[in-house]
Amino acid sequence: MNRRTALSGAAALAGTLVASPLASAQDAKAPPAQKGSPMARPPLPPFTKETAAQKVRAAEDGWNSRDPQRVSLAYTEDSTWRNRAEFVTGRAQIVEFLSRKWRRELDYRLIKEVWAHDGNRIAVRFAYEWHDDSGQWYRSYGNENWQFDEAGLMATRFASINDLPIAETDRKFRWPLGTRPADHPSLSELGL
Repeated sequence: MNRRTALSGAAALAGTLVASPLASAQDAKAPPAQKGSPMARPPLPPFTKETAAQKVRAAEDGWNSRDPQRVSLAYTEDSTWRNRAEFVTGRAQIVEFLSRKWRRELDYRLIKEVWAHDGNRIAVRFAYEWHDDSGQWYRSYGNENWQFDEAGLMATRFASINDLPIAETDRKFRWPLGTRPADHPSLSELGL
């Protein structure tokens, strides 16, 4: 099974996302965006199986850059996050959060996959490997729910994450730091 088939299969098995009152309130207050504006960040909603996979891969590539400023530009100015037990609002806090994260989570490498998509929402599962300053390696597993505005910027991100200590010899993400190579196995292909 190749990466594209795995992504397609996961999205098909998961079905659609359920609407929430919080998301509806945020939809109502989000300013309308012009799809041709310089702020647009394609692919734009509503997402198809293919464009959801493109959006997820773009997010993965951004996070693998470990550049907080670059990553923050994929989010609305007032984007709201719940990451584990931390609540973040706006690009400035996103940059602060990611700067702290990548000072602590060294040699960070991430893989994301689409779990489901519907309209302007995408659900993602992911795993990333990193080590702390003592050299202890971890594989962190998680799920994210994303909601986008009309310009394709992420307005809402909810992330639940668990950390598993691993031996250095148990690492599966060994590409050079930066973007995951196109021929590297997906989470499904790695059995994660």
